[in-house]
Amino acid sequence: MNSVNGNIAISIKNLSKNYIEGGKPHAILRCANADIYEGEMVALLGRSGSGKSTLLNLISGLDTPDEGDVSIGAEKITQMSDEHRTLFRREHIGFVYQFFNLIPTLNVMENLKLILELNDQENAKVRCVELLDKVGLGTRLDTYPDALSGGEQQRVAIARALVHKPGILLADEPTGNLDETTSDEIWDLFDTLIRPSGGTILLATHSLTAAKRCDRMLELKDGKIHDITGKYD
Repeated sequence: MNSVNGNIAISIKNLSKNYIEGGKPHAILRCANADIYEGEMVALLGRSGSGKSTLLNLISGLDTPDEGDVSIGAEKITQMSDEHRTLFRREHIGFVYQFFNLIPTLNVMENLKLILELNDQENAKVRCVELLDKVGLGTRLDTYPDALSGGEQQRVAIARALVHKPGILLADEPTGNLDETTSDEIWDLFDTLIRPSGGTILLATHSLTAAKRCDRMLELKDGKIHDITGKYD
């Protein structure tokens, strides 16, 4: 388990989000509240359709709430303009998706370099090679995503999410599309590659086994966020 310093990395305050289904509002989040601290690795559990992906999208600024606020450190991401949110996310947040979301027309190196080039960061190639070596893909720089296995694509996706050294990493069912052995390898990467950096990690997962590897467990149920740490010990 990582030690935390008591500073709040992600603050969720009275967050509400509705979608229209059949002409009627359907509540996904209902005045949800939670604090996640710097250095924590937190699992977000919940049934399919409970709103886990919606919550991660709100935290990252990919979506906006109907009510409430999300703060990343001292910055209220929910009160930023679209442009400001995009720039903030590009610098401070990494996102790992269940279905990888790699750009198929770019090779492995180019998928990683893109965000560094958008951020005008120097020594992009050196940083990319360093990370790809760490995830075991240092010899696949020129390979395109469709030539990689699912586990290899997720390794690239993790490296891409970390290449700009974000303080916050969000992962949406990062092993939900992988077999058990490959899933264990990906979770080992979170433990050995991400946690030592001291960043904050929030992972949506349906796997209780995976969730037990985290510092805390939150559950999204009936639109509310509940701390269930210790419930399944």
